[in-house]
Amino acid sequence: MSKVIAVVNQKGGVGKTTTAVNISSILAKKGKRVLLIDADPQGNATSGVGVDKNTEKSIYDVIINDTEIEDALVKSPIKNLYVCPSNINLAGAEVELVPMMSREQKLKEKIENIKEKFHYIIIDCPPSLGLITINAFTSSNSLLIPIQCEYYALEGVGQLMNTVELVKKNLNKDLYIEGVVLTMNDARTNLSNQVIAEVKNYFKNNVYKTIIPRNVKLSEAPSFGMPISVYAPKSKGARCYEKLTNEILKNK
Repeated sequence: MSKVIAVVNQKGGVGKTTTAVNISSILAKKGKRVLLIDADPQGNATSGVGVDKNTEKSIYDVIINDTEIEDALVKSPIKNLYVCPSNINLAGAEVELVPMMSREQKLKEKIENIKEKFHYIIIDCPPSLGLITINAFTSSNSLLIPIQCEYYALEGVGQLMNTVELVKKNLNKDLYIEGVVLTMNDARTNLSNQVIAEVKNYFKNNVYKTIIPRNVKLSEAPSFGMPISVYAPKSKGARCYEKLTNEILKNK
């Protein structure tokens, strides 16, 4: 059985792409066939696993030009991990989708054709709640929400949850919250501890036990085009993402 998980938070800089990249690569390392769909025009998930953003076909062609997703896939340097890449072309897709029929279902239709070839499909969403993100929600079984342990962490979460409810009501009634992962934690500060308490109070049992720390190696890895499990497998960041992935597997 295949599972589609969208990694989402409309706030930028919360560790969303880092989480999508590292969960995908660790699942692949554990022998799962994984597809990472980069749905962010910045294309950081694409380059984060060592794939060139300037490919002939990308997620833009899949959503806008009716290209089959299989024709846009690139094998990453990591065994079992495939990528549907993204680049700056996707930035204009929101506007191009507006007049289209079934505009919220474009990605879902394409994913349905290849779903059974993968154990996990992870979608790295853009930092907004526009039509690309709605397409990801409509295509997914569940949502994974990274929230950073910083001031205003829960700002915008109400808006995100309202969008989730609207999608459940109108487009994907079975969508659920896979889990909330706390990122960029600095255990030395009172603020981080307060944020953790606030997030747990808001999301109750949906918060993962594993908390991702601020970690130099985690921030360095993307510039080398490697997930943390390849770049610095013994680092604290790598160990925490390994634990988080194990929690996700247990929740299957």
